[in-house]
Amino acid sequence: MADNQESIVNKEENLMDESPFLKLKRFQWWLLVAINIFFLIAGQAATVLLGRFYYDKGGNSQWMATLVQTAGFPVLCFNFFHFTFHQNLALLYFVLGVLVAGDNMLYSVGLLYLSASTYSLICATQLAFNAVFSYFLNSQKFTALILNSVVTLSLSAALIAVNDNSDGPSGVPKGKFLIGFLCTLGAFALYSLLLSFMQLSFQKVLKKETFSVVLEMQIYTSVVASCLSTIGLFASGEWKSLQHEMEVFGTGSVSYVLTLVWTAISWQVCAVGVVGLIFVVSSLFSNFISTLSLAVTPLAGVIAMLLALCGFAAYIYQNYIDDKKARRLQNHVREIQHTA
Repeated sequence: MADNQESIVNKEENLMDESPFLKLKRFQWWLLVAINIFFLIAGQAATVLLGRFYYDKGGNSQWMATLVQTAGFPVLCFNFFHFTFHQNLALLYFVLGVLVAGDNMLYSVGLLYLSASTYSLICATQLAFNAVFSYFLNSQKFTALILNSVVTLSLSAALIAVNDNSDGPSGVPKGKFLIGFLCTLGAFALYSLLLSFMQLSFQKVLKKETFSVVLEMQIYTSVVASCLSTIGLFASGEWKSLQHEMEVFGTGSVSYVLTLVWTAISWQVCAVGVVGLIFVVSSLFSNFISTLSLAVTPLAGVIAMLLALCGFAAYIYQNYIDDKKARRLQNHVREIQHTA
């Protein structure tokens, strides 16, 4: 009995020694967590809105929608020369990149065939998947509070989806709806496995104490996933229709390009937040925040609409001012002519 207690104590001490954040002050740790939460929530809300906008305005390339989820990695290379690549980690990054590419493809198909509400409803299952994977892969300890959080957040996500009246793709056959449902379910199961696998990699393989390891993992896995997505784009022949897709895009060619660019950037912001929370806290906590952000996406849509209205109002007001100045100048010229 004493030997068992001693082994448990030694195991706990080893886990504490492995934590790279014990040297941080409490407010520094919370600040790092808060920054990553902001990245995840803001990035995920933007990606869902832009992804739905891409499909609603005429975009239909599944491989392009898959590619933009990782193609924005160059924005993270601002400190590239300080990154190091170890050949013994190549297999790890390759496997993670393949999983990311597969998950992104499933996500793209699901978002194409499902409405935002149905998609969000299925999203509520990811916490359950992640709880199972965290238990077996990351030795996650489940207390009554953690179990309560999993159940409560899953139910809240489901209720948000049920009460969401957002329009979805119209005229989707039942067969394609089933494909979208299964792909979305598979995407969230694979996503949960990926999060737990990343946490395991940080704990057992990438034993570094700096946050740069988060950027390194995101960049190298994105390179692999982007290469696979590009191969899929050309192998499927979808690249031939991209020119036509841009020309017939509902809001114009420039809007088409900007939508893809900002979608790619938003995905990288979201991914840094996801991987950062895994590194700083755990994969389960990262998934908690992902599920919590479902409530933010509709709010982000409202904020976007308000900003658009403010921009429109500012434009109208500027036209009013310019017209008023023109009329005043015209009246002044008439007065001068009349006096002369």
